[in-house]
Amino acid sequence: MKHKLIITLAMAMASSNFCFAANDYAVVVSKATYADKDWKPVVTALVKKHGANVIEFEGNVTGTLGKLRGQFPRHTCFVATPKEATGDFVAAVHQLTRALDEDPFTDTFWGVLTGYNAANALAIAKHSNPLTVRKVASGTEIALEFVTEGLWYDELVKNKFVRKKVGSKAEQLRGPDDTTEAFAKVLTDYEPDLFITSGHATEGGWQIGFRYRNGFLKSKGGQMFGVDSRRKRFEIKSTNPKVYLPIGNCLMGNINGPDAMALAWMNDVSVMQMIGYTKPTWFGYQGWGLLDYYVEQPGRYTMNEAFFANHHALIHRLSDSATPARDKQGLQFDRDVVAFYGDPKWAAKLAPGKLAYGQTLTREGNTFTLEITPNLGAKSFATVNSNGSQRGGRPFVAFLPQRITQAELLEGGDFSPVITDDFILIPRPAKCDLKRAYRVKFRADDLGL
Repeated sequence: MKHKLIITLAMAMASSNFCFAANDYAVVVSKATYADKDWKPVVTALVKKHGANVIEFEGNVTGTLGKLRGQFPRHTCFVATPKEATGDFVAAVHQLTRALDEDPFTDTFWGVLTGYNAANALAIAKHSNPLTVRKVASGTEIALEFVTEGLWYDELVKNKFVRKKVGSKAEQLRGPDDTTEAFAKVLTDYEPDLFITSGHATEGGWQIGFRYRNGFLKSKGGQMFGVDSRRKRFEIKSTNPKVYLPIGNCLMGNINGPDAMALAWMNDVSVMQMIGYTKPTWFGYQGWGLLDYYVEQPGRYTMNEAFFANHHALIHRLSDSATPARDKQGLQFDRDVVAFYGDPKWAAKLAPGKLAYGQTLTREGNTFTLEITPNLGAKSFATVNSNGSQRGGRPFVAFLPQRITQAELLEGGDFSPVITDDFILIPRPAKCDLKRAYRVKFRADDLGL
């Protein structure tokens, strides 16, 4: 059956001479920070790396709306000192980047680039080699079958330790009563490409055990260290570039001064990109969903893309009239309180691995086809791992190679797809019908071919 629907996409600047590729990166920075002799090189490094356009502001960052609408960049990096990179700043960036056009979704891949000091921020800005995530370590249960190798210590069950070696299946082993020293060694010696945490936290410390007595990782003056349950201290120095997902931690993304853990992760543990709640978390959709998109779909998204695929899913669920009121309250809470730190265009992807379903976006002329192929039979669309909060059920999200202004839906209208100027979203069916073709086809007008 052929479904025809003309969708006019709300764009702020649909001029015929707009060239998407030439203006795809913007650096937004306050006039004071740009004038600072130590911080200006951070902006200069990003301009050199990405051919970026610089947008300065005074007062509130939302004052850049007009200039961002005029450029409509694919990527936007907000360079900010630690004093500027507050929770209120993160919330303002969320709200600003959803306002570039009239749809409710975020309109640009963004990140806040900061650091313990300007030198730390400059090192992050200059780092260009993409990261292939092969080695993962976690303080909470994760689906190791989707990673090349990794390990996790259970925050809920004392002594539970699971490890997967390259080419082998995960095996459960016995871990120590207190895992503080183990995590110090994981970061210092094991050198994971991706580190994941959950559980209780403040701006200055992570409580490793959630349901049993354990130690802490703490920060002071840009340095990270462990303190176990007997108050023994373990120094941590990790130099390999990595990404960090504190998916369930309260306040890990809230920079409230020079001792904030977020700054120590960047400065002392070589974290190039991370997320983090700027408020105490309780609902968890925007945090835990990074496992659904990033870890459990290895190689499909960069970490920044996974962050925004999950955020688009959040906005979609929030706008659904069938979503219960309590869930809407939680989604509204999560919407603006999770930060993304780092250069948004820097690519950190998991090594390709097991996929529950194939997802292919193809183009012939101006016709796009998104096809979902079940790989695990009737279980292809099921929740992979239920550890955490608000897990599973995420829609399929594919990012378009360039912006479009109008879409004519040709096939797949019964899947209720959402087509925007730069991505397509398909709600995940409750069950996988192996007799159906999961395909959406649409004809589009492009900007800047």
